[in-house]
Amino acid sequence: MRLPNSMVKTKEVKASEKWLGYLIGPAGALLLNAVLATYLNVYYTDVLDLTSLWGGAFLAIFPITSKVIDAITNVAMGYIIDRTKSKQGKARPWLFLSAFLVPLTGILLFIVPDGSDLVKAIWVMISYNLFYSFAYTIFNMSHNLMVPLSTRDTTVRGGLSVFNQIATIMMSGILVALVFPTVIMPIIGVDKSAWITMMSVLSILALPLTLMEYFFTKERVTEEVGDEDHGLSLKEQMKIVFSDKYMVLIYLYFLIYTVGSSMKNLSLVYFCNYVLGSYNDGTTQMLVSVIGGIPMGIGIFAVWPIAKRIGKRNVTMAGFILYALGSFICCLNPHSYVFVLGGQFIKNIGGLPCAYVFMALFADCLDHVEWKNGVRVDGAAMSVYNIIAVAIVGVSTGIFNMMLSASGYVAPTMDAAGNTVAATQPDSVISMITFSFVGLEAITGIVLAVILFFVNVEKNIEKEQEEIKARHANVEA
Repeated sequence: MRLPNSMVKTKEVKASEKWLGYLIGPAGALLLNAVLATYLNVYYTDVLDLTSLWGGAFLAIFPITSKVIDAITNVAMGYIIDRTKSKQGKARPWLFLSAFLVPLTGILLFIVPDGSDLVKAIWVMISYNLFYSFAYTIFNMSHNLMVPLSTRDTTVRGGLSVFNQIATIMMSGILVALVFPTVIMPIIGVDKSAWITMMSVLSILALPLTLMEYFFTKERVTEEVGDEDHGLSLKEQMKIVFSDKYMVLIYLYFLIYTVGSSMKNLSLVYFCNYVLGSYNDGTTQMLVSVIGGIPMGIGIFAVWPIAKRIGKRNVTMAGFILYALGSFICCLNPHSYVFVLGGQFIKNIGGLPCAYVFMALFADCLDHVEWKNGVRVDGAAMSVYNIIAVAIVGVSTGIFNMMLSASGYVAPTMDAAGNTVAATQPDSVISMITFSFVGLEAITGIVLAVILFFVNVEKNIEKEQEEIKARHANVEA
């Protein structure tokens, strides 16, 4: 199959590529994923009422076991990407395919047929794995490689990383944090047909936007390497990845960060419904997300200039100290708007560097691995990253649901008039939700700052990149 050509022709990254390929293009799939991260579990517990299915075991076990499949497909996808050779690069062809797969499987997640619990369980398991283990794995792997493969210029690469995160944090954040809790959730409540309509629209929106990302990106690093074939087995590639101390540390850092942020995202709706506010009151979740998220908007203009001055590692490390402090303030009085909103504001100031410059730091680690070993193993390295990203979310979901069931969570119901009736939760549920939302990240913030202290890959990266370019020039000669 011959793929359509990229609309990017220049050797340098231009404004159209930044705005269309790295900001607007990824927004569709990232928005869908952001909504799913916050609300898919709510759909399972509150709409489908699966919390107590099989004694609470179903929602606890199936997300975890599904990640075994996800891990396998991520490794396979990384291996395939490293061996993909086309005029469109090695990752972009798969980005094109994912534009069609993500919307289709996104819709399947919600059109769960009415029937027995067994029928619902089977559909949920199949649709969940079709989306996360197949379609979104293909998108996420190829999408995340766009920044590392776009250019070797660390300044430009850092700017692209910021643009990429704006798509996630700003566009997705506005809808998930503002529109959903204030407008959409109070309307749809636990109405299954309304959920299906809403999620179908979001899924279909991902199609044209992901195609835009495909047409307005270019793999300059892949073109530079050319047809060089390292011929390494998957085992040999993984050995290269895990023998590098910076890669191991960056993976450990990302794993711990993902655990904390996943538990926070999963518990956000429950915390706002039962600890700080009342069920779907239309304001509490909006205030927590928007007031706490204001720094993310300000950070667009502040983070990268600071990172260029003192280093990506250093600004991120300092940020996590604030991150932990903000979480600790929330813990002091989780029932108080003043403490929670103030703490979230401080925490998100600290989280700015992580949000905006992580992929640029990861790209530096990939270049260091190439300098050290003489080959690029982007697919293998990204497969490990992706396994962490998706597997930890699944494991966290299983653990969170297990804790919900064990602590005695009671799902809301609908009255005869079709109105949602919220349940009163026991103290054990309130305590569990509070720790998940504000307590855990007070701990992970300190741990992450310590890990980053040892990730000093930026020290010699410019010299290493010059040596890499010289090697490729000699090969061409």
